[in-house]
Amino acid sequence: MTELLNAPPDADSPNRPRRRWPWVVAALAVGVAVFVVYWFQPHKLFIDERVDEAIPTATRDTTAASVPSGPPDTPPAGAAAEPVVLASGEFVSLDHTTGGVARVLELADGTRIVRLDGLDTTNGPDLFVYLSTNPARGDESAFDDDFVNLGRLKGNQGNQNYDLPADVDLTRFASVVIWCDRFDSAFGAADLTAA
Repeated sequence: MTELLNAPPDADSPNRPRRRWPWVVAALAVGVAVFVVYWFQPHKLFIDERVDEAIPTATRDTTAASVPSGPPDTPPAGAAAEPVVLASGEFVSLDHTTGGVARVLELADGTRIVRLDGLDTTNGPDLFVYLSTNPARGDESAFDDDFVNLGRLKGNQGNQNYDLPADVDLTRFASVVIWCDRFDSAFGAADLTAA
């Protein structure tokens, strides 16, 4: 009888302790995988988001329609006018291959936009468009020291517009930057040269 009590439990016995560590390891592996997919978003490396926005149009102030508004070649009040290029520059690659042109445009009604033409960069998580006081080839850690956030990057490819707040003094800023806020990484930047 003593031998029977000291015998190891049978594999089918309900009293046999179950090994839980494989389940714990599997649960941890799944948790790590979910975190990596959420935080790093590696799938974005294989997905391009294309945006093709037209340049916004604005009309001249119609309140002065009865008063001559300038030389004979000036479009009449109320007519759409071409935007004026205030500054522009080509993107240079930093942490990721980036190409295209950044331009600051002033529309006929006085509003200003930052226009990205032919942008082509890597997709990634948490991307924004910044105006920065740091030049395009400056110290990468300085891009987010003194900047204006123009909003989330609409797409990693194509043509897109970002409103420039009216109170921004354009002369203070040196570049337009595609910035990954999650990893403090500059994908690419374009120096702004006055037109």
